Amino acid sequence: MNIRKIHATAAVTAFLLIASFWISTVISEIFLSHQAVWIVKKVIVFAVFLLIAAMAITGATGFKMAGKSQNTAIVAKRRRMPMIAANGLLILLPCAFFLYSKALSGQFDGVFYAIQVVELVAGATNLFLMFKSMQDAKNIRKK
Repeated sequence: MNIRKIHATAAVTAFLLIASFWISTVISEIFLSHQAVWIVKKVIVFAVFLLIAAMAITGATGFKMAGKSQNTAIVAKRRRMPMIAANGLLILLPCAFFLYSKALSGQFDGVFYAIQVVELVAGATNLFLMFKSMQDAKNIRKK
């Protein structure tokens, strides 16, 4: 498998994981029981390790392919990656573990829901940034 395919596979995997975390959270919070919310939070906490691996592979292969290119699309992707990583490591990861802990102990209180909103906004932000990077990758391939 070549580096472009590895990069694309890892990027799509990361995007789909975040999207599935986001969608399952919204559905469980709006339509399902607290037990379902707890199960979703548990699955997210375990699946986040796959997400971290996919993000690391995406970043490493992206930097390797980009080299020192000054192509505007590559520069834009390079600028977004630290924001995506920081958002994931500093906001999404701690939120996931905190929300799982609260759900495990049945504490569906104001703090839980406030952090849940933060997590949803941060997740949507990462999805948007990752989508923009995927669009740039598509444009790079066209050239």
